[in-house]
Amino acid sequence: MQSIKLKDEFIKLGQALKMAGLVESGADAKYMINDGLVKVNGKVEIQRGKKLFAGDEVEYNGEVIRIE
Repeated sequence: MQSIKLKDEFIKLGQALKMAGLVESGADAKYMINDGLVKVNGKVEIQRGKKLFAGDEVEYNGEVIRIE
């Protein structure tokens, strides 16, 4: 499990995937999210701009990212 430490109050889902190195670009993140391949807190999320806060968990391709 990876962790991303917040610098601000929140981070957007697409940015978190890029920061964790799970996607190469924002475009890749967009396609993965739109295809329903990303879960936030156990539920499929299709909004690339979804705001993530401390305590949220993102799952993609067998990887888990925890927002801190």
